[in-house]
Amino acid sequence: MPLLKNGAVVPDPWIALGDVAPVPGDGPILVSWARWQSEAGVLAGRNAAIGIRLKNDEPAEALGPFIGRFDLVALEFPKFTDGRAYSQARILRERLGYVGELRATGQVLADQLLFMRRCGFDAFDTSLPDPAAAWRKATASFSGFYQPTGDGHATILDLRRRPTG
Repeated sequence: MPLLKNGAVVPDPWIALGDVAPVPGDGPILVSWARWQSEAGVLAGRNAAIGIRLKNDEPAEALGPFIGRFDLVALEFPKFTDGRAYSQARILRERLGYVGELRATGQVLADQLLFMRRCGFDAFDTSLPDPAAAWRKATASFSGFYQPTGDGHATILDLRRRPTG
């Protein structure tokens, strides 16, 4: 599937490994949380980037002790009606201070891109027909927000409370 970052489709350098696939000697790899837990010693010893795939029913807080080790965290949206990965993203960004790539995978829909971005996602593995056009439309949809997030945007309430000059 195309990878959308910063409003553009880009090549994906990550090698997604299954739980029993051999680990290559070099290059960035993406492994499941279960594999990391069982092989952390070996995986952490690699001199290459490591990413984690976290299912939406796995606790984001569990990544805390290792958060600085991961260059990518991929969160799963198994169906568009399941929003648990939104909460995981906010926990990773706002509570754990994760600064690496945060990728949405699975059912990534055009009308959810902006809200995913506000929760901390900065990459989207999507099957949209024209991801860049969907991004432009999504980011131009709203100029203000009622819900606070850690994305740095003031809420409408904050803007109303600001003194006028």
